[in-house]
Amino acid sequence: MIARSGICQFGLMLVTTIVVSTLSTASHAYTADQEQLCTNDAFRLCSSAIPDVDRVTACMIQNRAQLSPGCRQFFREPAAELTPARARKPQSIKPRKVKKPRRAS
Repeated sequence: MIARSGICQFGLMLVTTIVVSTLSTASHAYTADQEQLCTNDAFRLCSSAIPDVDRVTACMIQNRAQLSPGCRQFFREPAAELTPARARKPQSIKPRKVKKPRRAS
């Protein structure tokens, strides 16, 4: 039983090391704070996406409501940042007709 626990801990540490090293070399520049606060959430919610950083990131955004408060702060809320565009009357792009000046006779 003790040997199993040790093997599980070693496996968890190995996977954590792989994820952390993958996150730090990915196109997304994650800070040490982000990695520390989000690693457990990544394993809990997105383990099937590991080690693909883009898939893990998409999974974390998709599961934002279930993230721990510390990790959630790094994933922006989609609706909060976007301001809705107001529809306006379309502008006419037709050229104006220019009246030719009349010549004095």
